[in-house]
Amino acid sequence: MVITDDQDRIRILTLDRTEALNAFDEELYDALTDALIEARDDPGVAVVVITGAGRAFSAGTDLLEMAGLATGTTVPGRHGFTGLIDELTEFPKPLICAVNGLGLGIGATILGLADLVFMSSEARLKCPFSSLAVAPEAGSSHTFSALLGRQAATWALMSSEWLTADECLRSGLVWKVCPPDELMTTTLEHARVLASKPISSLIEIKRTIVEPGRAAVRAARERENAAFQRLMGAPANMEALTAFAEKREPDFAAIDATTAAGESLT
Repeated sequence: MVITDDQDRIRILTLDRTEALNAFDEELYDALTDALIEARDDPGVAVVVITGAGRAFSAGTDLLEMAGLATGTTVPGRHGFTGLIDELTEFPKPLICAVNGLGLGIGATILGLADLVFMSSEARLKCPFSSLAVAPEAGSSHTFSALLGRQAATWALMSSEWLTADECLRSGLVWKVCPPDELMTTTLEHARVLASKPISSLIEIKRTIVEPGRAAVRAARERENAAFQRLMGAPANMEALTAFAEKREPDFAAIDATTAAGESLT
């Protein structure tokens, strides 16, 4: 599910669940976490690049498994979503994302935990939290505000609208936008510059940059997790997941009206 390729002290990790647009199920969460742990501990790896196979970077969390986790019918993975975000947050070496195609949910919020992001000019991103009636994830309520500014982060996290590559570049979510056929070439050119430097120096420089923000990311994740627990399995979230399974638009207005009526009676 994760293809590993080593080039010039660069480890390329390619998400390879193309039949589901590289959506994360529990197995893929575990596989990427294991791959990052191996890269972290390998003294021959200086830089890690994450990209996707096929036409997607990642379509986010597998919604069918999300429904299964909400109802208790899906067995959580060894690491799962939380374990992956822990590893990404604490990853000590330079971490680069090459966004080759669409990215939704974790396929977008992971960029807030990367050190450099390159994006195909044809790629798009979406944070579909409000359309799923859930909360932000992966510390994005902090990282997006820090990178994009509050208003752009508010739009990205609340609207569930697509963001183009140019919009992501202008907002600061990505560093460089490339033609699709030049994405990996450009990404690896920059990765090789870093990989030619001493790993000890790369680690210490990264530490000085990201350490002040790690506490804020941890605090944001605690708030997000609490909000997620309140919303996951609630009527609006179940309506969203049911609508997805039935291939229709969710009717949140009806859910909100029913919820408000019930609260007025209590």
